[in-house]
Amino acid sequence: MPPELFETSEIDSLEATAPLATRMRPRVLDEFVGQSHLLGAGGVLASMLAANRLHSMILFGPPGCGKTTLARLIAREVDARFVELSAVTSGVRDLRREADEAKRLLHARRIETLLFVDEIHRFSKSQQDALLPHVESGVFHLIGATTENPSFEVISPLLSRARVYTFKPLADEDIDAIIDAALACPERGLGKMDLALDDDARGFLKRAANGDARAALNALEIAAESASDNRVSSALLEAALEKRARYDRLGDAHYDTISAFIKSIRASDPDAALYYLARMLDAGEDVQFIARRLVISAAEDIGLASPNALTLAVAAQQAAHFVGMPEARIPLAEATIYLASAPKSNSAYLAIDAALDVVRKGPDEPVPLHLRNAPTKLMKSLGHGEGYVYPNDAPGHFVASENLPEKLRDKRFYFPGELGLEEGMGARLKTWWGTRYVQHEGGE
Repeated sequence: MPPELFETSEIDSLEATAPLATRMRPRVLDEFVGQSHLLGAGGVLASMLAANRLHSMILFGPPGCGKTTLARLIAREVDARFVELSAVTSGVRDLRREADEAKRLLHARRIETLLFVDEIHRFSKSQQDALLPHVESGVFHLIGATTENPSFEVISPLLSRARVYTFKPLADEDIDAIIDAALACPERGLGKMDLALDDDARGFLKRAANGDARAALNALEIAAESASDNRVSSALLEAALEKRARYDRLGDAHYDTISAFIKSIRASDPDAALYYLARMLDAGEDVQFIARRLVISAAEDIGLASPNALTLAVAAQQAAHFVGMPEARIPLAEATIYLASAPKSNSAYLAIDAALDVVRKGPDEPVPLHLRNAPTKLMKSLGHGEGYVYPNDAPGHFVASENLPEKLRDKRFYFPGELGLEEGMGARLKTWWGTRYVQHEGGE
């Protein structure tokens, strides 16, 4: 293997002082544990590696599940040069430098480069834009790792040029295998210490790790250093984990608290919503994660009963991004109070899901002729546009017409709510369409 293939971070030359989690990183693909849905028989990444082909990808999943390690192993499997950048410390200048070197090696020696960007969600839009031409031209293959939903954090043009693979938290049996390997390995692990780990301690460690191999190995290493009789107990492990925050951004509390936050808004309880907001802010939760949930809640739970809720939530998201913490707490609190206090309607949420259900379960029905465009004489001769009346030319700017495909003519998706501004919308639709917009069972 050419020496430059792993020039930025060679995984075989680890110092003895490196953390256990780093020392125990798999060196070959057969040592990798977990993600069998991708790497097992018939898995998409297994098939890619078997064909010795490489493509750009985004690895999305929680910490400690193997994203970085797998990126390194993929580069080794396909004999590609591996370059690692952190989105926290790298900028556009670093990207251009690596692109120039990748281009040189590709043209001069036919060596492909795999550029691994850790925490790619922290790259700004302009930084992600800078990646595009190099990914598209094949100067390097990109592997981005993120703990945040790439649909929100990675720009669409980059997503369209990469495949997204979702990683799962490691299962208990995976953590067991990783712990056993660390306890047994005398060169890179703790094998020389001849440690004993009873069932209670092992169970405690797996629960505390919550699917995160790095967390499990870090806690095991700290506890092992204090094991005077070579026995790692639950008490030692608990002491090793003592500094864990009471709110774990990456564990159950993260999901439970955001769930309580959104459900308190939905329940029209601003005090409870503010309490959960405060808990998340105090724990250092990503304000953009909170802001995104507010935007979703504004559209899903408040909806057309108070359309200004969505405007305010988006404004709060922009303000929080612009000013950052600690001032971001104020627009987030303002949006939280407004949403919790606003009238509620989920009619838009139900309407689009009902329409999508019909679209996905049936064929694409023909568009009525009077709604079709007729830019040519042939189209006009086929009846396109015939009988169409421009509503703004009619009294009251309304003309009763049949606009759904014929087979769906009686289908109903939208049922207006009866609170806030939506009450007036429902009355207006009833005036125009009569009984079609009278509430009945199945509505809100």
